[in-house]
Amino acid sequence: MIKAWGITDRGAVRHQNQDAYYLDVPGNLALAVVCDGMGGAKAGNVASTLAVDTFVEALRSGSIDAQEPDDALARAAEQANRAVFDRAVSDPACQGMGTTMVAVLLTDRSAHILNIGDSRCYLVTETGISRVTRDHSVVEDLVQKGRITPEEARLHPRKNLITRALGAEERVRADLYHLDLAVGDCLLLCSDGLSNIVTDQELLYEIIHGGEKEDCCRRLLDIAMSRGAPDNVTAVLIQV
Repeated sequence: MIKAWGITDRGAVRHQNQDAYYLDVPGNLALAVVCDGMGGAKAGNVASTLAVDTFVEALRSGSIDAQEPDDALARAAEQANRAVFDRAVSDPACQGMGTTMVAVLLTDRSAHILNIGDSRCYLVTETGISRVTRDHSVVEDLVQKGRITPEEARLHPRKNLITRALGAEERVRADLYHLDLAVGDCLLLCSDGLSNIVTDQELLYEIIHGGEKEDCCRRLLDIAMSRGAPDNVTAVLIQV
């Protein structure tokens, strides 16, 4: 039986929460989406909320073939991208807005994951933690090229500059991943307001050893808040 929990908070510094998330677990299915908006005081919130709403509606509409999960996710992301892009073009207050997106469609123990930007998906098991997604960011490119280490990336002054965002252009390319999970495995989706503050090993400890799973997202938020939480914080935890 799939179980899932989520939390979002504006953090300790920001005046508005520009993250948005959706979580639904109907039986042996799960759909989760996390978006982190950008583009100004108003527009970031608009971008993330519009992206989540459009993405979920596209998957639920029946116009997308649910038998092909990767195609369904990609097409839903394209519709969300178009909605955000069109709003940015037509509304001067939203000019230049965009959002990250990380999503998972889980059927039984088969997970299909989509990523645009630097919100992340982690796989967490009893034996360790691994990042499933690759950030579309300046510092991630530097890490991939061997110019800086992952540890240096955490403190890099350009760590918040992303190279791909939903809604920034007419078309967007999403990365897609597939995982076959074992009973007890967990997926963590989060915005960079969490991953920039809490280390992978701390995520692992809290999910596996920190206490009840249903309280885990709150514990992770509390850690981020205790360290100043300079950005919005969103976490979704799914256990199969």
